[in-house]
Amino acid sequence: MQAIKILMSAYACEPGKGSEPGVGWRWAIETAALNHEVWVITRANNRAGIMAGVAQHGKPKNLHFIYYDLPAWARWWKRGRQGVHLYYLLWQLGAYRCARKLHIVEKFDAVHHITFGVTRHPSFMGRLGIPFVVGPLGGAERAPIVLRKYYSLSGKVKDLLRDGVNAMSKLDPWLHQMYTQASVILLKTPQSLTWIPAKYQHKASCMLEIGIDQRNVVIKEIGVLTKRQQTLNVLYVGRFIYWKGMDLGLRAVAKMRANGITVRITMIGRGPAHADWRSLVAQLKIGYCVNWIPWMKQQDLLDAYQTFDLLLFPSMHDSSGNVALEAMASGLPVVCLDIGGPAQIVNNHCGRVVNVKGLNADQVIDGLATSLTEIAKSPDLAKQLRTGALARASTFSWQSVVGQVWGQHGDGYQAAIKYTAKDSDYVSA
Repeated sequence: MQAIKILMSAYACEPGKGSEPGVGWRWAIETAALNHEVWVITRANNRAGIMAGVAQHGKPKNLHFIYYDLPAWARWWKRGRQGVHLYYLLWQLGAYRCARKLHIVEKFDAVHHITFGVTRHPSFMGRLGIPFVVGPLGGAERAPIVLRKYYSLSGKVKDLLRDGVNAMSKLDPWLHQMYTQASVILLKTPQSLTWIPAKYQHKASCMLEIGIDQRNVVIKEIGVLTKRQQTLNVLYVGRFIYWKGMDLGLRAVAKMRANGITVRITMIGRGPAHADWRSLVAQLKIGYCVNWIPWMKQQDLLDAYQTFDLLLFPSMHDSSGNVALEAMASGLPVVCLDIGGPAQIVNNHCGRVVNVKGLNADQVIDGLATSLTEIAKSPDLAKQLRTGALARASTFSWQSVVGQVWGQHGDGYQAAIKYTAKDSDYVSA
């Protein structure tokens, strides 16, 4: 495979972290591992974390970091929750100017906007006039109105405002410019794919941006469902926030208990919905089967996965679902809703995806309880799903994920090769 020179725009990029910073870092090092020469423009405040990661793990000679930030007087904007959006937009403009100067010297074959991976946030890197890969992007996932029945009032208002922002973003001329200039548009989920205007969808496709490290996992038998009468040990991991769907999940657990199914659930995490969920548990009278753990070290969490029977993750609009993939990599089946990123990861060989189309909140609760009960009543099924979870997770290795874009047959690589084969200027599809 011919090595090419790739510029990445990664506002968030830092080793040893999850979410967007971890995505920016892993895409940079995995693309470099394909023998391409990779230059990454990222924020200056990521320098310390990157340098620490480099000191610990080393850095490929073909991976370079360029640190850019707005002037110090402008950085106070991002301290507020809303100000960070203005700061991010201005950073994108400044990063493009930095990239333009760098391109004059380095002559890049392609440019890739990787973080933030949000459908409604524009990037200006397409103005470089070379093959431009955008994404994977998410953020257009939307909880059906009828499933918001048990949201708090503030949750209902926040989701309506989010719907409005997504709708208004479609009018953003800079966003249209980005999609027009893009050679390849990657969306995390079908919901985000259908959100972008139809005239851009011919060059768009779905793929998740997350991956896992390949590692050997020994599944412990202690605590794993092995007989029909044993307690089903369910796990939730994540932020305690209204759209994570545990207003439905906890009701499903209560329904199981009412139907005589012995089940316990452990809630690992913290967040603004903590008080609401505790109040719900008291209202449902299931406090005796709910365990609360506010925080756990990463390695302890990986060990803990193997002591549960499944992960319950009924999130309403997660674009990716890192925790679902992480749990599966430790052999833990996942029960989720047919919304967002988790539904792109989970299938009937490694868990259950509960249908939500055309159903109301109470019907979805029934669906969750049915799926959980099915697993609780069948130790053989539970064992099959654990094996299936490991197999499914292995298809999401970082190497294979990044290879879909920058591997020999990847869309980004193919676009760049066509460009380098031409003597004339590149024109995007």
